[in-house]
Amino acid sequence: MDIFSLIPQFGGLLYTIAAFVIALSVIVAVHEYGHYIVGRWSGIHAEVFSIGFGPVLWSRVDKRGTKWQIALLPFGGYVKFLGDANAASGKDDDTMTEMAEQSPEALRRTMHGAPLWARAATVAAGPVFNFVMSILVFGAIFWSEGVTREPLTIASLKPLPGTVQGLQDGDEIIAIEGIATPDIDDGNTWSEFRDALPVEPVLDYTVIRDGETLDVAGPWLFPPLIQQVTPRSAAMDIDLKAGDVITSVDGDPIFAFDQLKEHVESSDGRALLLNVWRDGADLEFALAPRRTDEPLADGGFATHWRIGIVGGMMLEPATVPAGVGESLSVGVSQTMRIIEGSLSGMWHMITGAISTCNISGPIGIAETSGAVASQGAQSFIFFIAVLSAAIGLLNLFPIPALDGGHLVFYAYEAVSGKPPSDKALRILMGIGITMILSLMLFSISNDLFC
Repeated sequence: MDIFSLIPQFGGLLYTIAAFVIALSVIVAVHEYGHYIVGRWSGIHAEVFSIGFGPVLWSRVDKRGTKWQIALLPFGGYVKFLGDANAASGKDDDTMTEMAEQSPEALRRTMHGAPLWARAATVAAGPVFNFVMSILVFGAIFWSEGVTREPLTIASLKPLPGTVQGLQDGDEIIAIEGIATPDIDDGNTWSEFRDALPVEPVLDYTVIRDGETLDVAGPWLFPPLIQQVTPRSAAMDIDLKAGDVITSVDGDPIFAFDQLKEHVESSDGRALLLNVWRDGADLEFALAPRRTDEPLADGGFATHWRIGIVGGMMLEPATVPAGVGESLSVGVSQTMRIIEGSLSGMWHMITGAISTCNISGPIGIAETSGAVASQGAQSFIFFIAVLSAAIGLLNLFPIPALDGGHLVFYAYEAVSGKPPSDKALRILMGIGITMILSLMLFSISNDLFC
């Protein structure tokens, strides 16, 4: 075996690990900072703020006496509040006794000596900060991209092979085949407009160019052009790339993305031969579509054959700046969609409506991190925001050892007037840790065998 042939694979592995560590570290830092800052605001002293576990690589102690550190194993993190030490019961009896003997003020600075509201707010802050991060990132991306200018205006035309192209950059498209172009951001109207267009390789476009109304010929608006490749998909496995144009399937020439979709959906998983145009070169690829569970608008799921690509228009539309309020609204909507989709997906897996292979573990997340990072900084940042919302939701599940489990304990204390006994806490924490480890092992088996 030529050892040098392993260098690209080894480099790809390092790239994947680095992307995963960066993504996870950012999410963990935001989550733990939520615990830390709300705890500090609530009067609870943090002794240690750690990114990672194990041997400490770097640390410093700030003026408040909190030790900030980065540890060797970058797969998580924690904030150790004063009085926190015993993982089984959540209490450090020696510290609590010592604080109580000193003064009520000293006891108040501990996690377990703080009022119930302060403890609950501190625990809830981690997931909340994950959600806030997702909202801000999604909003910032929408703000940076802007909203589509009306009427639909060509910022740039995407390269296509052998097409009639009478359109130019800067053209304002006011009609196609005599049908007025609607607001592209109005999903329902835009879908109706698209469905009304005749599926032909050449269409008549009515445009305004330099103040003059012209009729010009142009290609079908939605060609089989790859705009994005889905991580861990059949398309990514054979190295299809954004910008590729699929010109035929099994020898059948195509010019519309919907034609490609029909071939894929009717394949029943049979391998397809694709002819692809890439930067002027004609290439051939073979791939087999995979069954994919996709969310529906009503909260359900539908299973389709997919190869893992996203299409788009043959032009890049011009945009105008988006407002801050509108951007934040989009950020909230996107975060809510992730939360609702995750909950719906879990329910459908529990009921057997969709495959449990939809659960990804650390290996799958690492592979996705590397794949998304290779598509550019914006895609990687978007992925981090998606993962942040999902991890925030996971931490709110009422499982002992997770934030949601602690909030359940606090709810019990609020109702009964006293916290659960140390014995009950030890048993429940043991059950919670067992559940988490079981889920992790199950997700890893999915990564390896699904």
